Formats: sequence, structure tokens, C-alpha cells
Amino acid sequence: MSEDQAVAEETRRVPVAVVVTLLTAMLTVVLIAFAWPAARSQPRDLPIAVAGPAQAAAQVKGGLDQAMPGGFEIDSVADRAAAVEAIKDRDVYGAIVLDPQAPEVLTASAGGPAVAQILTQLSTRLAAENPGVQVKVTDVVPLPKDDPRGAGLAAGALPLVLGGIIAAAVLTQRIKGGGRRVAGALAFAVTGSLALAAVLQFWLGSFEGNYLANASVIALSIGAISLTLLGLEGLFGFVGLAAGGAVMMLLGNPLSGLASAPEMLPTGWGSLGQFLPPGAAGTALRSVSFFDGAGSGRSFLVLGCWLVLGLLLCGFAAMRSRGRSVVQARSEASPVTV
Repeated sequence: MSEDQAVAEETRRVPVAVVVTLLTAMLTVVLIAFAWPAARSQPRDLPIAVAGPAQAAAQVKGGLDQAMPGGFEIDSVADRAAAVEAIKDRDVYGAIVLDPQAPEVLTASAGGPAVAQILTQLSTRLAAENPGVQVKVTDVVPLPKDDPRGAGLAAGALPLVLGGIIAAAVLTQRIKGGGRRVAGALAFAVTGSLALAAVLQFWLGSFEGNYLANASVIALSIGAISLTLLGLEGLFGFVGLAAGGAVMMLLGNPLSGLASAPEMLPTGWGSLGQFLPPGAAGTALRSVSFFDGAGSGRSFLVLGCWLVLGLLLCGFAAMRSRGRSVVQARSEASPVTV
């Protein structure tokens, strides 16, 4: 190696201190992204219903506001039947039935085990306020017996995100042509969703309902993520792929609310998570699997918008690539004048 080459090589080397600083910053960002939402998890405008006499309902509302300000968004309903209907329609997470003889707390662990646990704790409060009266707790929409804590669904958020990211990364490296990449992403979304849904539903027992309907939600999520990242890579190269993957992994996954509920996350961040594919997919999966699709309309709209966005980005990338090819071909075909 010549002296000039050695100097150039030394110039290209990045100082160890810079590399260490960047790695430390990246590690810190990852920790904040995943730990902060979980550490700050608590009810924030959590929708629940109260059924009973107006005076008693007002007392319960006042007591909850005093004990946990801003924790609950309380809706008054006529009776227990109306409360059950509101839960099954996913309008509320649970309800308090103020029957003087048999007060009852209604939960739906399938809508969020963490929320159901909080509502169950309210039964202790009711019992303390009504000495000698036993407060019944009823799980209106329970989780499957094989997965009573909902661990499979909560853990499923990461494979959904990784599936889309890995698909985009592999396709951009191994497959040539925008059309073939899109076809590969769509095919993987179908096969990957069938595999994940089969594991979660038939092996782990984390899902109920129609298998193909559950798989369709997963396919929409994987397809939306992978196509969006493919389009970003086609337009902006590796930077686009990395930035898109970071958003899906560091924002979409921890803000999905699958481990608790969107209303349990820091104010505003839970709502943001529902506009990203992982959060929308998690809400749609709960609805389709346990609530006959109730409350899933917005989630499917979000997933559909991301899917269309991904297709549009891929289309723009293909058009730009085709334009560059035409310009290059014309340049090569032009006669060279001396």
C-alpha cells in the first residue's frame, strides 16, 4: 500500500469514540421506546359504563374521579343488559352494576387483561363501601382457557412488525424488479399470516373465532408494513428502509397497546399507536377473534390506508426507476460529436 493510500484509509476510519457514542445513543433510544410506555402505563380516559340509579351512579363517578383523576370516561347505561351490550360492542371495557342487593363488576379480559384486572380491583372498593354485601365479578368476554393471560396475543405484536421489516429487507436484496418485489411481499403476507394465525390459534390457543378472518388481519398488517418499506427503499434507498423500519419497530410496536390497552399508554401516544399498522392490527385482531368484529372499522381503515400507501410508494419508485432507465438509454444511444 502506497503512502497516499494509507493516508486515505486512515482518513476514512471512524474514531472509536464516535462509534461508541452512536451505539450508546441507539441503545438508549431503544430502551426508551420500549420501557417508557410500559413504565407509565395507567388508566387515562378508560371508557367504562355504570348501570344503576342516577344518584348512586353519580356517587360512583365522583369516587372514581377522586381516586384516579382522569382515569375513567364513564358512561351511564340503563341496566345490566345494556352494560353487557356496550362491552360486546367494544364501546366500553367493562361496567359497574349498582344493584343494592347484588352489586357486580363486568369485565372483558379478551379486550385487555390489564384493564380487566383494574376493573376487578374496583370490586374491592365497592365491597368496602357496602359492608356485608358480596360484589360479584363477571368476565363477559373471557380469554381462551389455553391462554388466560393473553400472552400469545401480546407477544404477537413483535412478529407482525418483524415479518414486514424482514420481508422488505430480503426482497430488496434478493429480488430484482419492483413488480416482482411487490408480488413477493403480497405472497409472503398471505403465507406468513396463515402460519402465524395457525400457531396462535391452534397450538397456543390464543385466538378464537374464524381462523381465516384472524389470518386476514395479520396478512393486512404484514402487507402494509412490507409494501410501505419497499416503497421507501425504492425512493430513498437504504435510508428510507431504515427510517421506515425504525418507525414501525420503535413506535408501532411499543405503542400498539397489545400488552395493555391504548388508553393505558401516555396521553396521545396510545392514539398515535392506533394509526400505525401494529396498533391497528392488534385492535382488529381482538375485535375479530373475540367480539365478532365489533369496533374494528377504524382499524381496518387504517390498515387499508397503509396498504394503499405502500402500493403507491412502490408505484412511484417504479416510475422513477423506469424514467432513469429511459434517460440512460437515450444518453447511450445519442451520437458522440467531436
